[in-house]
Amino acid sequence: MPDFLWFLSRLDFLSVLDIALVTVLFYGVLVSIQGTRAVQLIWGVVLLVLAILISNLLQLTALSWLFKSMVPALFLAIVVIFQPEVRRVLERLGRTGELFNRPWSALPAQRVNRMVDAIVQACGLLAERRRGALIVLERNTGLQDYVDTGVEIDGLVTAQALLTIFTPETPLHDRASIIRGDRIAAAGCVLPLSENPLPDPLLGTRHRAAIGITEEGDAVSVVVSEETGIISLVKDGRMVRNMDAVKLKKALLLLYKPAAEPNLSSWLKKPVSAEQKDSRC
Repeated sequence: MPDFLWFLSRLDFLSVLDIALVTVLFYGVLVSIQGTRAVQLIWGVVLLVLAILISNLLQLTALSWLFKSMVPALFLAIVVIFQPEVRRVLERLGRTGELFNRPWSALPAQRVNRMVDAIVQACGLLAERRRGALIVLERNTGLQDYVDTGVEIDGLVTAQALLTIFTPETPLHDRASIIRGDRIAAAGCVLPLSENPLPDPLLGTRHRAAIGITEEGDAVSVVVSEETGIISLVKDGRMVRNMDAVKLKKALLLLYKPAAEPNLSSWLKKPVSAEQKDSRC
């Protein structure tokens, strides 16, 4: 008790601020790696630290020397093996610009509604016809690297244009289309594949790519299953399936409103239902 009172007596405003900043930093890192392979990494580091402490406590000289020799190489291996997760954390920490501006909000409401209506209409028709599609909406994080892998379109987003792009047997239908603002920047784009477990083991490459692009930035992807016609929305590596036209439109419009986005985020964190897991994609 006296030690605790002494500790409280030494606290001042800067000390409290320092502790709060460290807490927020660790919380941000943990939230960023939630649901990724990095969770296993954290457990591995914890076990290694415990092993080092136990070896020092028991004065196991050889084992302590071995662990201490492994630490520098281990940190280098962590950076190499978990490069996607490290990149994701650093990208989110550096994404301070969205606190002050939102590129989508710069669009007039009429153009926003027209673009969303076009995407919703196209996805509904593609789902009815069992045509696979992957549409990525660029936000604050630029996607030019992935735009360069496809064919430049630079055309207004319309339902007819999206239906034409994702018509089977055409050169561009089997990859992603990237939307920038209210224009289709490119089609036939190659996206990174997620290496994390999918919500359904029956999901294919298209869904893995839809998740992968959202893990590397703040992009949002809409994917239509070719096998079942199920429409899914992906944000921050989290997928919501069985979207109908009303839900999809509401979700996309929420992304234009900063005050409403936390509701969308909590929605996207809902676990996949048993009915969804039983359905093929």
